[in-house]
Amino acid sequence: MDVNCGSYLQNHTKSAVLKRKLPVSQIDRALHNLFAVRMRLGLFEGDPTKSLYGNIGPNQVCSQSHQALALEAALNGIVLLKNSAKLLPFSHSNSITLAVIGPNADSPKTLQGNYFGPPCKSISLLQALRGYVKNAAYHPGCADAVNCTSVDIKRAVEVAKGADHVVLVVGLDQSQEREDHDREHLELPGKQEELISAVAKAAKKPVVLVLLSGGPVDVSFAKYDRRIGSILWAGYPGEAGGLALAQIIFGHHNPGGRLPVTWYPKDYVKIPMTDMRMRASPSSGYPGRTYRFYKGPKVFEFGYGLSYSTYSYKLSSPTQNKLYLNLSSSSIAVAAESQQPDSVIVSELSQEFCETKSFSVSVGVENEGEMEGKHSVLLFMKREINNNTNNGGNPLKQLVGFESVKLKAGERGEVEFRLSPCDHLSNANEDGMMVLEQGSRVLLVGEEEYPIHIIF
Repeated sequence: MDVNCGSYLQNHTKSAVLKRKLPVSQIDRALHNLFAVRMRLGLFEGDPTKSLYGNIGPNQVCSQSHQALALEAALNGIVLLKNSAKLLPFSHSNSITLAVIGPNADSPKTLQGNYFGPPCKSISLLQALRGYVKNAAYHPGCADAVNCTSVDIKRAVEVAKGADHVVLVVGLDQSQEREDHDREHLELPGKQEELISAVAKAAKKPVVLVLLSGGPVDVSFAKYDRRIGSILWAGYPGEAGGLALAQIIFGHHNPGGRLPVTWYPKDYVKIPMTDMRMRASPSSGYPGRTYRFYKGPKVFEFGYGLSYSTYSYKLSSPTQNKLYLNLSSSSIAVAAESQQPDSVIVSELSQEFCETKSFSVSVGVENEGEMEGKHSVLLFMKREINNNTNNGGNPLKQLVGFESVKLKAGERGEVEFRLSPCDHLSNANEDGMMVLEQGSRVLLVGEEEYPIHIIF
């Protein structure tokens, strides 16, 4: 690394050099990179205020285009996790009444998460929802923010009973998770679950649950509760997050976000943090880690995300499903020991070979819903299990590409992926080396599968 955000290098670099643990050339490299960037910024050319970037102020930071980008980022990142009986979106009518309940409902600071500057605008979800309906009652539910050690369920229930629809806004904040402060459990803090269940039971109709959190939360109780009709996860969506959530709730935007991590159940914390094995070990009961190897139960899986539309796929490739690599000494920088190996180390293959053996995969996507939407197409690869292949160490599946496509209602589009067998169809062996093996793989998009057979 070139820079340390802290004092570790300041305190220990000299000692490391004296003990010959760190060559001076590595320090020179880091300084070269750091000062090169400063030179490109014009910091050594006189008065910095007269340079190209010397007078950037709030007007440039809070320009209309930047604020529009903040909103776009928030809209694209919000994930719809549940939408039973198409509860969302709500109809845009000033006559409906709304109850907005929860410790994160009127907390614009929570939206910003960690590492942020002063926001251009500070709008909570409660404020944004009041831009859509005239009558939006509010109650925080918890007396001490998301800690929620004290909860006023009686008053929250009364507020919920008086509204046509209820939006519960709960989750975490920086008191629960941040740099240098880890969570000890995967559940909602304090009595939040008790508050949610009581309000959902009292409400006239199934409620909407909005979660603000950086990491996953075990909300299995809400996932299977019929009185909780919709669940939205917003992460920490930034200054425009309140407006983005309101636009999604009232149908001015069709959600299309996908989960970037697996959401594990609460018992997952029983696994020691110091056990960093990726692969599952059935004999010891170890379930593995990440979507590629985890074999235990999931609250929601990596890449999961619903929409107000439904999308169908058609996966095809212009090449045959048999990929003949025709390995020869000319394509391998360091020749393999066997004349006809079952596998070859990727680093032994020339760059030209990997490029010439690349191929295209086309995915047809159709928006079968009634709303325009931006849809993320996720292309996975998995090894086809057979008796002749050792699949124990291979991933259950692996993401090899993703692209977004914006489609109007009823519109069909094409997304193309360019795949290299060296980069996308290889896997790690027991020594940690990336290898390309003979055998069958399956490309996956949704429920669509396309077989690829690698033949040396």
